[in-house]
Amino acid sequence: MEKFNWEKYEKGVFLINVLGIIFDRKTKKILIGRRENDLYWTAHNQLTWVFPGGRPNYGERLENGLMRQIKIKTGLNVNIKEIIFAKAYPEQKEFISIYYLCEIIGGKEKAGEFFVEIKWIKPKEMESYFTTSLHPKLKKYILSLK
Repeated sequence: MEKFNWEKYEKGVFLINVLGIIFDRKTKKILIGRRENDLYWTAHNQLTWVFPGGRPNYGERLENGLMRQIKIKTGLNVNIKEIIFAKAYPEQKEFISIYYLCEIIGGKEKAGEFFVEIKWIKPKEMESYFTTSLHPKLKKYILSLK
């Protein structure tokens, strides 16, 4: 895959990621997935555990892209409750991620496309899994889930 040439654009070109904070109200846990060798993240050897999601297709509603990506990566069908946060990354300024709160409505759990493993964790454990920046406002929101 050819690397994108960011230098030829002055401004306004970003990669949008839509990510799901999938929260199980019964167990009080969130779902994360482990990736290996991410082609789009410059520091790909540092990227390990992430929230499920990905990039929507052009012309696709962001929410539909998120539901599709979660199904592909986890085998689960979700209902999107609300947008909870958006951020750019200090490690990779071309990326913008939009986080949504999601709940499971069906499907069969299994790791798929780019995920080698998925795992349910308690929100207070997330910092021990994530190797990229976790914004304080996002962290606070996730820790407040009940």
